[in-house]
Amino acid sequence: MRYTFLLYTDPANLAHLTADDWDKEKQLYGAYIQDLNEAGVFVDTDRLYATHTATTLSLLGGTERIQDGPFADTKETLGGYFVVDVPDLDAAMEWARKCPAARRGKVEIRASMMG
Repeated sequence: MRYTFLLYTDPANLAHLTADDWDKEKQLYGAYIQDLNEAGVFVDTDRLYATHTATTLSLLGGTERIQDGPFADTKETLGGYFVVDVPDLDAAMEWARKCPAARRGKVEIRASMMG
């Protein structure tokens, strides 16, 4: 069963990080990805640019609307994701607990309807 971990963080909580802090974060994520790979559950991951670079498009009601930034104005923003292939939700939750993003924000776990 495939699950996607949506990683949410308040950018204000990251503003104080130094270059050394970012290097440590990259090492944490690298180790996490290695663990996922070694366990044979890794499918995909990506890190997203900040929300100020986003564009939201809607054709709701037949009218095209384009908005700079995310649709919702929230403190926490989607910063990336992981896709894993594990037996069940319990296994997905175990991997989500190990995700470095869980220490700085939230990890939303969603089952895939396609996999």
